[in-house]
Amino acid sequence: MLAHPMFDGMFRLLIGLALALLALTLAGCDDKQAKKDKPERPVLVESLRYAAASPQRSFVGTIRPRIETDIGFRVTGKVAQRLVEVGQTVDVGQPLATLDQTDLKLQAEQAEAEYSAAKGVLAQAIASENRAKELRGKGWSTEAQMDQARAAADEARARFARAERSVELTRNSLSYATLNADTRGVVTAALIDAGQVVAAGQAAFRIARFGEKEAVVAIPETLIGRARQGQAHVSLWSEPGKIHVANLREISPIADPATRTYLAKFSLPDADDGIALGMTATLTLSDPATDRVARLPLSALFNQGGSPSVYVVDSSGQVTLTPVAVKAYESESVVIGDGLQDGAKVVVLGVQKLDPTEKVRVVSSLAF
Repeated sequence: MLAHPMFDGMFRLLIGLALALLALTLAGCDDKQAKKDKPERPVLVESLRYAAASPQRSFVGTIRPRIETDIGFRVTGKVAQRLVEVGQTVDVGQPLATLDQTDLKLQAEQAEAEYSAAKGVLAQAIASENRAKELRGKGWSTEAQMDQARAAADEARARFARAERSVELTRNSLSYATLNADTRGVVTAALIDAGQVVAAGQAAFRIARFGEKEAVVAIPETLIGRARQGQAHVSLWSEPGKIHVANLREISPIADPATRTYLAKFSLPDADDGIALGMTATLTLSDPATDRVARLPLSALFNQGGSPSVYVVDSSGQVTLTPVAVKAYESESVVIGDGLQDGAKVVVLGVQKLDPTEKVRVVSSLAF
């Protein structure tokens, strides 16, 4: 009678243990199933790209001729004709404009008359000198009379030379009444017109010589060193895909007072006729040699006391913690020097919550 209740209690205890084991087993299965059905964590990634440590800088410039000259009349006068227009091509010796020649012709005629008079006086003075020599040789004249005749002849010779030079000057002045081109080029500016009175040396035309062309740009003072030592190339807005080599020829020693930039002129040795004067160009400056680095947001860096690392995502969604060589820290980014391949997909947000054993789902932008 006493044994039966004892066995009954043990039986109930065994049943309780069995039920407890069964509950634990079912709970473990539920945990595995929940873990298996857990969705992949979305991560924001960015493709890593290596580029020059010092980025290229571009500036807008204008194509100009290397030599552009202002020419004008060498005498004063009233413009009678303007024979060329802006944009016209001119050759050496081609007439560009003429002055009224009335006064110049009168001056030339006056000089011719003085020349004729001086020539007659010289002939008379020479004859008198010769007679004085002859009389002096025979003893019929004094030494004072001989000196007087010689002085008169010398004066006549000087007046004749002066009249001769005056004729040459007036002839030259008459030829200067026609302004001729002294080089082959294109007229870029016409500063006079018919009826205008101009002074000697006043600019009348601006002519750009055919030959080497150059790109003129304004360079900030922080990039003067790169402009002098770096590499430059030019592309035209009309032909953006064509690149022209550019060489620094001249840089202004004084900054522009308004923009605080320096005017730089880059010659284009391979410029062809397709590059017209006045075209708009883009000048790009780059360092001659520089390291290639990549930039990532600071949030992509994972560091827990060891070497800096980042999480790289492969095509299957698996993340790998990869050490990187950090060259510098910037305000919002980190400069990577080595450790990653170009084009690698790097997690840039939430790296502290990632587990290398779990797979992730890549997203390219945040969505709210």
